[in-house]
Amino acid sequence: QVQLVESGGGLVQAGGSLRLSCVVSGRAFSNLAMGWFRQAPGKEREFVAAINWSGSSTDYADSVRGRFAISRDNAKNTAYLQMNTLKPEDTAIYYCAQKPYFTSTTPAAYGSWGQGTQVTVSS
Repeated sequence: QVQLVESGGGLVQAGGSLRLSCVVSGRAFSNLAMGWFRQAPGKEREFVAAINWSGSSTDYADSVRGRFAISRDNAKNTAYLQMNTLKPEDTAIYYCAQKPYFTSTTPAAYGSWGQGTQVTVSS
């Protein structure tokens, strides 16, 4: 049974940076595409970034492209989301999720999710 555990959230001022981590257990990490999503209060969960099983392909939401970077370390069973130049509108709970091999921007395509980590950006 696959488990995902996020960490790295917190409170940061606008313009600051955070790095989120997602550790995966219970399944061969190197066969998984990893996605990051976020959900702000009163809003639907939205796609942020995704990376394919090998790390050769990434995808980003327009709102974060150029500021955020997704990566993975298959030796550590961990996916990362480096978030730079943070804005107050980035405030949300951030979730990681997994699916086989190839990325998707659709939450329903992902089979397992972490519990989420809160990111708060103050102005």
